[in-house]
Amino acid sequence: SNYRTALLHAVTDRFLGGRGTAWVRYEPQIVTQDDEISDEVDAEPQERIEWESTPVDYVHYRDFGHSVARTWDEVTSVWRIVYLKRPQLVERFGEETGNQIPLDSSPEDPNNKNSMKTSNTAARIYEIWDKESRTVVWISKSYPTVLDSMDDPLELEEFFPCPRPLYATLTSDTLVPVPDFALYQDQAAELDLLTERIDGLVKMLKVMGMYDASVPELQRLLTEGTNGDLIPVTNWSAFSEKQGLNGSISILPIDIIATALAQCYTARENIKNEIYEITGLSDILRGASQAVETATAQLLKGNFATLRLSSTQEEVARFATELLQIKAQIMCRQYQSETLLELSGAAMLNPADQQM
Repeated sequence: SNYRTALLHAVTDRFLGGRGTAWVRYEPQIVTQDDEISDEVDAEPQERIEWESTPVDYVHYRDFGHSVARTWDEVTSVWRIVYLKRPQLVERFGEETGNQIPLDSSPEDPNNKNSMKTSNTAARIYEIWDKESRTVVWISKSYPTVLDSMDDPLELEEFFPCPRPLYATLTSDTLVPVPDFALYQDQAAELDLLTERIDGLVKMLKVMGMYDASVPELQRLLTEGTNGDLIPVTNWSAFSEKQGLNGSISILPIDIIATALAQCYTARENIKNEIYEITGLSDILRGASQAVETATAQLLKGNFATLRLSSTQEEVARFATELLQIKAQIMCRQYQSETLLELSGAAMLNPADQQM
């Protein structure tokens, strides 16, 4: 499940932040057992690997970084930020070092000024993989020395425990992506503005007016009158001198508001069509079509949209494949034979197949 979840979050980050990535790691479960065969009193307890796994960690696009480069082939180092609490620090770096690492991170959003600042609950640890020296180091900006270092712990072909990230729009001179939303953010802002104006015009679209206070029967005409009702007027002669209803009541014209509302609806549809054109979502993918269109016309539109989206689909497939390739390399290089046999289900085969 961690593979599917990490892949889903990486695809989401590719659309939101312009870059999505995941991280594969080797996680052995080591247990301690006493050596019952040894007769020595001070014999050290023996350790053995009980189980092995290769979980895939989702890495937020703000917690991932790499060396400055024009293309991914020029990247020489990658790193991620891991947030560890005190028990995890002690387990990972030992009791002495783990208790000295400052907790310099909190769950509050630093961009939210209204959130109440509380005490830090985790340490921000940087895990850096340097391809040139083929070493891995763990550091904290709040701790003066390197927390840990290893020489090529996984022995991967490309060294990095992560595939090339899922990038949005890139150029050949930088790996700083342009998110998809940045391509149509002006149209999105205009769409929000039109929607807000439509809401205001709809609220204004109602029958309102003024009437002569000397003829109170006019109010009853609009509030009490139904089909075929006649409301008597006390001073009919004076009411007639004022040209009756035309001279005693004035209704606010709503035709101007209705015209403006119709123009806003038309403009909003045009903006939506521009967004669909920029993003490559044709009306056939949105399930919309016209009755006069032939099946051939709809097929052509569907193929055209598929061509525009095929590059993104291929990139997601490449990312998912490379994650599995890294997992497979770790299993082949790090797993014990017993673990591979148990994962393969060899015990369920017949004796002849088990030997093979």
